Amino acid sequence: MLFDMDGTLVDSEKLWGVALEDLAVRAGGRLSADARLAMVGTSMPVSMAIFREDMAQPDRPSEPDVAWITERVADLFADGLAWRPGAQELLLAVRAAGVPTALVTSTARRLAEVALKTLGAENFDVLVCGDEVGRPKPDPEPYLTAAGLLGVPIGECVAIEDSPSGVASAVAAGARVLAVPADVALPSQDGILVRSSLVGVDLAFLGALR
Repeated sequence: MLFDMDGTLVDSEKLWGVALEDLAVRAGGRLSADARLAMVGTSMPVSMAIFREDMAQPDRPSEPDVAWITERVADLFADGLAWRPGAQELLLAVRAAGVPTALVTSTARRLAEVALKTLGAENFDVLVCGDEVGRPKPDPEPYLTAAGLLGVPIGECVAIEDSPSGVASAVAAGARVLAVPADVALPSQDGILVRSSLVGVDLAFLGALR
């Protein structure tokens, strides 16, 4: 079982939005709604490239911004994260059944480990973070890496995602995909099932996905 984190298990995208808006103010501008939506589900380097373009500051150094926003988000995460509807119940059911489980996130490990205080580190056998893969989502590498670490063929894995970037990664990897959009709409497409939430999703439902 392969879970995305931000927007899938926890409602953390709003906190990322707060931090990015604060960073925009520090940069002397204001983050556009289009730029914020384009960042959802992407890696930090991609998000910062979108940020610089939106601020019309192409030569703005990235490293200080990454360091600042990492600490800002860590502070926001430390106050606790709200679960997405049905997510906690599903995760606990998966673990109770002994299903091998991975957290596959574009977020850096520094922040993922803060989020685990809400999610529970004991609920995951494997953690694959955005700063630990050579090619982050939408490339299939994160999901292929997670399946390999779990020792489960990717075609037997179910991936749960909320963003276009994450869905593309999971589909390209060859996983069965359940998409539960949060901040960005996801149209129905071949190879994925789209639901409005994880409420009512159980092991029998996941087992029937093809």
